[in-house]
Amino acid sequence: MSQVSLTFPDGATRSYPSGTTPGEVAASISSSLGKKAISAQLNGAHWDLAWPIRTDAEIAINTMKDEAPALELIRHDLAHIMARAVQEIWPDVKVTIGPVIKDGWYYDFDRAEPFTPEDLGAIEAKMREIIAARDPVRTEVWDRARAVAHYEANGEPYKVELIDAIPGDEPLRMYWHGDWQDLCRGPHLQHTGQVPADAFKLMKVAGAYWRGDSDRQMLQRIYGVGFQNRQQLKEYLHFLEEAEKRDHRRLGREMELFHFQEEAPGMVFWHPNGWTIYRELEDYMRRRLDAAGYREIKTPQVVDRKLWEASGHWDKYRENMYITEIDEEHANEKRTNALKPMNCPCHVQVFNQGIKSYRDLPMRLAEFGSCHRYEAHGALHGLMRVRGFTQDDAHIFCTEDQIEAECAAFIDLLSTIYRDTGFGSFDIKLSTRPEVRVGSDEVWDKAEAALEKAILSVRNDYEVDPGEGAFYGPKLDFKLTDAIGREWQCGTFQADFNLPERLDATYVGADGEKHRPVMLHRAILGSFERFIGILIENYAGKLPFWLAPRQIVVASIVSDADPYVHEVVGRLRAAGLRAEPDIRNEKINFKVREHSVGKVPVILACGMREVEEQSVTVRRLGEKRTSTMSLDEVTDALRAEATPPDLL
Repeated sequence: MSQVSLTFPDGATRSYPSGTTPGEVAASISSSLGKKAISAQLNGAHWDLAWPIRTDAEIAINTMKDEAPALELIRHDLAHIMARAVQEIWPDVKVTIGPVIKDGWYYDFDRAEPFTPEDLGAIEAKMREIIAARDPVRTEVWDRARAVAHYEANGEPYKVELIDAIPGDEPLRMYWHGDWQDLCRGPHLQHTGQVPADAFKLMKVAGAYWRGDSDRQMLQRIYGVGFQNRQQLKEYLHFLEEAEKRDHRRLGREMELFHFQEEAPGMVFWHPNGWTIYRELEDYMRRRLDAAGYREIKTPQVVDRKLWEASGHWDKYRENMYITEIDEEHANEKRTNALKPMNCPCHVQVFNQGIKSYRDLPMRLAEFGSCHRYEAHGALHGLMRVRGFTQDDAHIFCTEDQIEAECAAFIDLLSTIYRDTGFGSFDIKLSTRPEVRVGSDEVWDKAEAALEKAILSVRNDYEVDPGEGAFYGPKLDFKLTDAIGREWQCGTFQADFNLPERLDATYVGADGEKHRPVMLHRAILGSFERFIGILIENYAGKLPFWLAPRQIVVASIVSDADPYVHEVVGRLRAAGLRAEPDIRNEKINFKVREHSVGKVPVILACGMREVEEQSVTVRRLGEKRTSTMSLDEVTDALRAEATPPDLL
């Protein structure tokens, strides 16, 4: 009998008969491991304990202590258990697919009647019955003819279609959870009882077209979440509650910041309060860029297709561009233009005006560029995913020798801006060449090596994200973490050797000859719209005082104090603060509650005592205690608090 050689994580190697399963390998090491084993990693691939091993390999045995594989198996088994529960309750329902996704799984069903919230409760109860039964899970490999015949006989047309789509060299694995069977790549656990019965929840039902085709059958998709224990589920549900409280779309309404409407999908209607945040952030960024040696420019929004063809965007990015056609009277022809989806080609045009010397480099050109990109309607999500946005964009034209220093200076600038806006740490990912790209492999090799060297000169803790670079060059992506642990990709730094070549950008070197500059694309916020959305959610609407759109409300306790309220507002405004009066004939507690919902950081209450003492009673958002301060004291204190961090 032939043998296979298996190498374990500790470097030890053992020989086993070909066809030995990981379950048998685990049992051969110890009876304890044999009982605890749930799956294996075979040459890095996740491997079912029941699959035979027929080649030499590196192997590691997984147990429930190995979180990533354990969660994958739990969630995958839950998808099958849910589908089994549905068909046990409603035998006429047809099943389709049920993959694992982030935090859980979904399964698509063909059912005439819509699932209700009560139905989800019944399904959960049936799932727990199946888990309690501890039914064995087994797997077989079938040939196509047998599998097709099986599903045709059982009235499962969707499974027949899935088999037709599976490549001919891929095995058809059939899994049974008890008597219920599904077509699945696996792997799975060994019995239904290994799934924690108190650590999952069915979340919602949504519509989904079969195979994502709007001309096909509309199915019902049930989403669930699953974890290793009840505590993790509780923490996740708490996280969802917290995320809901922080939803920038809800807070945007409550704080009267912005709105969207169908007449301009994906385009923001900024209200005065929201536009105040935008302007404060823009002013701050402009000061930071000026201090860092950037020169601000402004380029057109509508540009002839010829430039987009030359840059490569027309071929590689056209599906995301808004195209316009106009009749040129003087030329008696139609002219095709595009709203710019990005600023890069226009910045090269500015660089190309006049002769540039190596002494002019690095040249840092910044623009708060208004861009438009087509996003599918279903992908739009408040400020986080829009069609019209403003980038805090800049391009640095430099020599290859300057890339490292420019990267280091950029990371230093980005670090302080993130810190000023409330994000103390961030992660970096190096995104390498995608399949669809411009430029030769030699140029990409050079660009990726330059970025890697640059990042290593600053810090060495970064991840590689293969294939996620821009079509014209590799990039560094900067990901920050918000107050409840969510990651947001905001900043980017891209090395581009291609666009200067395509658009014929040159500078005169020390040798008197023409050379190509390297073009570094960089952004810190990413877009003002999205970054403001992130700020709102990070702070749950309670923005830092310098960014708060409504900083102070001065509220009267009695109508006789109204003139004093206006006097206080005038003093505060003269000090550069955003203050407004509230002299409505309402009780002070009503006013405090209303302005707290609007996330006003400071409420100053004025009654007759405050009038006589020339003072105010100070109440801060989220605090029950109040304090009394003189008008001079509160003006000085709030003026200092309102100073942007770069001006302190």
